[in-house]
Amino acid sequence: MQDYYAARASEYDRIYLKPERQNDLRQIEQWLPPIFAGSTVLEVACGTGYWTQFIAPVASRVVAVDAAPQTMRIAQGRVAPGKVEFVVGDAYALPLAGRSYERGFAGFWFSHVPRSRVREFLLGFRAALHPGATVVLLDNLFVEGSSSPISERDAEGNTYQARRLGDGTTHRLLKNFPTEGELRADLEGLGAQVRYHAWQYYWALEYVTAPS
Repeated sequence: MQDYYAARASEYDRIYLKPERQNDLRQIEQWLPPIFAGSTVLEVACGTGYWTQFIAPVASRVVAVDAAPQTMRIAQGRVAPGKVEFVVGDAYALPLAGRSYERGFAGFWFSHVPRSRVREFLLGFRAALHPGATVVLLDNLFVEGSSSPISERDAEGNTYQARRLGDGTTHRLLKNFPTEGELRADLEGLGAQVRYHAWQYYWALEYVTAPS
């Protein structure tokens, strides 16, 4: 997957140009920033920084982690110098020893987490945050005709899409579309005050981290 996003870096943001999704995107762009106002924020899998550009102006500090330097270079050009610290790192082993944050955000990453690693990711994310930190997970709903078709499903319940890039290469990409019930079950014992938000093409889960 890291190789796919590295190869896709220059064309990644085309996904945000789909005409049918513009109304949802404008709503989310207004809804999201106030959650992070005045707070220290850890963003996991920042990608090209599309969402970083809305969070950074209102946050007191943002540390944005991603595994692909190619996408991170695009993200760096989207925010004011010095406002965001960009860190190359693994979402399952966040390179942030000794730090702690008041807010957490992962946009369009959770759908790429294999079902067998969901708990691992959520526990590691919680460990990097203050007790009682607010977290937002934002991702795609599957919408026939707008989403790439599901090409495969494995025994664990993970779903996959075949993604074709501009250079003609095709990549097998894990892309899950969890239900609200599945998301709430994933957070059992890890999150409180859980709120599920849904638009036509996107979902968000907002919660407060439970004590470890």
